[in-house]
Amino acid sequence: MKSKDLDRLFFSRTRDFLDGYLMSQCSRSPHTVKAYRDALTVFKRYVMSAGFSIRTFGFDDCTRDFLFGFMEYLQESGYEKSSCNQRLAAIKAYMWYVADGDVTWQQNALMVSRVPFLRNPEKEKDILSEECLKTLFLAPGSSKRGIRDATIMITLYDSAIRISELLSLKLSDVNLQKDCPYLRIQGKGDKERIVSVSDNAAGHLKNYMQIYHGMDAPETNYLFYSVIHGRPHKMSPGNVARIINKYADQIRDECHDLPDRVHPHMFRRTRATNLYQSNVELELVSRILGHASTQTTRIYAKPSLEMLKDAIDKSNPELNAEEPLWPDDEDELAKICGLR
Repeated sequence: MKSKDLDRLFFSRTRDFLDGYLMSQCSRSPHTVKAYRDALTVFKRYVMSAGFSIRTFGFDDCTRDFLFGFMEYLQESGYEKSSCNQRLAAIKAYMWYVADGDVTWQQNALMVSRVPFLRNPEKEKDILSEECLKTLFLAPGSSKRGIRDATIMITLYDSAIRISELLSLKLSDVNLQKDCPYLRIQGKGDKERIVSVSDNAAGHLKNYMQIYHGMDAPETNYLFYSVIHGRPHKMSPGNVARIINKYADQIRDECHDLPDRVHPHMFRRTRATNLYQSNVELELVSRILGHASTQTTRIYAKPSLEMLKDAIDKSNPELNAEEPLWPDDEDELAKICGLR
């Protein structure tokens, strides 16, 4: 195959895009790179189902109509609209990467970029009520495993940490000795941030560390770990999800407002919303969450009913101060009504 022919093939630069550009040059997280890799892999399957192969499908074949067919294929395969849009976004990003390196394909990249995303109405994101949180934190009990499980959930909520950040915490990232206990968190894009934790959370962490990192504990630097075949390993997100769902199922009959599905990110969303509703400035909430922009944080800026009522009352002061229509005197009221 001639190099010129190779350069025209759609998948000829995917490895450079994924392993070189995204990971090395853009410093995207492994999770982000995996999402792009999965999207392009699904697209490859559609390409092959359409009668092409990696050796024959070129940039010229990636037309507007072909991508419309791809979106239909995704929906028929049972993908959510948000997942369909994520896969389309990955293809658009890849095409612009190729076009930046070779102006020959800029027209194709522009055509691909104009393929519309599916309309996906925003759904109200569930959060945990104060009562549900308290019940969840108490559900594990005081056994050794229960102390670990409760500490995981309390840390997830108190620090508003991402699940990947929680499981990457090392013992050296936890400082509980000072008057202001804190966690050193390695966030997205290798951005480090310091988040203070409450005295209550610090107490749970101290108790947990005495048990799971004491004299008889396995030797590991990870704060939270799993023991597999007698050796400690970094705990998996799936394990944390199972822990949370276990206790969510236990308290479901007691907490009727508990969402149908409780997952680790719900603790982060709940904490962010509670901070906003407690009148913490959005910039400070954004810093706690590790967002690069407050615009990202606004998705958690969900006002409470009390905040909405106060806003309405403040916007209509003349109505709220208006005298009652009916007098308090019963005889006067009877005369108004034409009675004696």
